Amino acid sequence: MMRERPSWRHRWRPAAESTVRAARRAADLTGRALRRTTGLTRRVLGHRWARRVRVATAVGLTGVAGALVGVMLFARADLNVGPFSAQMSVEPSVTGGTEINIPPLGSLHLDSHRGPVHLRVDLGSLDQSRTEALIDNPSAISSAGDRAVEEVVAGVSRLGLRTMGLAVLGALLLAALTFRDVRRTAAAGVTALVVTSGSLGLAAGTLRPDSISEPRYEGLLINAPAVVGDARRIADNYGRYAEQLQTILGNVSRVYSTISALPVYEPAGNTTRLLHVSDLHLNPASWGLIRTVVEAFEIDAVIDTGDIVDWGSSAETGYVSSIPSIQVPYIYVRGNHDSTAIQNAVDAQSNAIVLDNGITEIDGLTIAGIGDPQFTPDKSETNEAGDDAAPELLTTAGENLAQTIRGSGKQVDIALVHDPAMAQPLSGLVPLVLAGHQHARSVAMLPAPAPPTPDPSAPASPAPSASALAAIQPAVPTRLMVEGSTGGAGLRGLEHEDPTPLSLSVLYFDENRELKAYDDIQLGGTGESNVEMQRNVIGLEKEPTPTPTPSTSPS
Repeated sequence: MMRERPSWRHRWRPAAESTVRAARRAADLTGRALRRTTGLTRRVLGHRWARRVRVATAVGLTGVAGALVGVMLFARADLNVGPFSAQMSVEPSVTGGTEINIPPLGSLHLDSHRGPVHLRVDLGSLDQSRTEALIDNPSAISSAGDRAVEEVVAGVSRLGLRTMGLAVLGALLLAALTFRDVRRTAAAGVTALVVTSGSLGLAAGTLRPDSISEPRYEGLLINAPAVVGDARRIADNYGRYAEQLQTILGNVSRVYSTISALPVYEPAGNTTRLLHVSDLHLNPASWGLIRTVVEAFEIDAVIDTGDIVDWGSSAETGYVSSIPSIQVPYIYVRGNHDSTAIQNAVDAQSNAIVLDNGITEIDGLTIAGIGDPQFTPDKSETNEAGDDAAPELLTTAGENLAQTIRGSGKQVDIALVHDPAMAQPLSGLVPLVLAGHQHARSVAMLPAPAPPTPDPSAPASPAPSASALAAIQPAVPTRLMVEGSTGGAGLRGLEHEDPTPLSLSVLYFDENRELKAYDDIQLGGTGESNVEMQRNVIGLEKEPTPTPTPSTSPS
């Protein structure tokens, strides 16, 4: 008789039971290990040395935090350097270095030292009488430079002592509020003293006096390194540091003396500031200059009267991608070097407003504009009749814009064209016309429009309607302002012996939408570094009256 084989349940039951027992043993061992580890951790953390480490860490962090608060809020010192009143301050930093702010020109950055301390020097007010005395007396500049070295050294030393005192005081106050224990508060103060003195000692130990001959410029000083004179040509030894400082002192004094002598015009809080640029011609330095002026002068909008590129090719469309970095509205009309593809690329930028026989409004000012009807790099596109038709095309474009303004029923404050030859049809219709194209700045009053001559043989016309009477506006004096080249005419600016300067203007409008003043800013062309600024207040001088003539393309 055959034996019955056991079922699969009977075969696998012993194996399952052994697996369960093994899992239970593993869980029990793991639990014991965790309990032992937890107990050991508690004993270690509960040990008096562990408690001391925790307290010491808390005290150290509190001391450092209090020192940072005291230094960042109060570590400043005032000093006089020659005719300047300056303020020095320190702040935590990873790379160290020194920053010298020279408003409104920008700042100098020196790799003067290493360590966690950054020195900042802000040049403030200027004593006019002392400045004039320095400029008129060369020996006074020399002696002022000698004293300036001593004044700077004394100011830095005083600032260092003040920084350590404030760091210790900040640490003591924060520790007293946190621990309410005398010993721990004193320990936090000692920590702050050690950390601060160590940081200052590291900065002093890594001092590089020759770094003044290798400055890095920001702001308008990017294009004006001459403010520090010939510092790069001066020897790198500390013994001639005074000579370098004399050069800086004399040149910056001259700049401030010139600015302070400008005609007085204080913009009110409701003043609208527009920046007029033109003819950038692919110069990459133009964007940095525009951004600096927009920030320094608190510009509300930028007006570009064309020729933003050179050839109007699709490869140049990437140049206009820097427009959003300006962060204010950018109003643009096409120039004779700008194709429709370039115009479309500008229009695609988030803050750009393209006017091509259109009208817009910015900050209460109504602005109209039209693009140049010509495309110079390929005249066959828009000027099939050849060069002889250019004046007629320009005049017709100006008349088209004038017709658009009349049909809008609005009082337009500013009209934008590229070529000044397009401006005459706008005379008497708008108070201000902005243009470019000529690569040279000029201001003139447009000739008044001639009144229409009635035809005696024509039959008497019926009385005009109310809408027609409303469209008839009294002629207003029209000022034509032609901007130079903000891009220094691009590569064309290098064709002549003297490079074309970089030009742009700040226009100030009051609450009545009237132009009250304008600042002309001009930087030396490519390869040069001088900066000039001229303040013009409307009404102080007799208005210019030369008759503008149709222009040709600049060479």
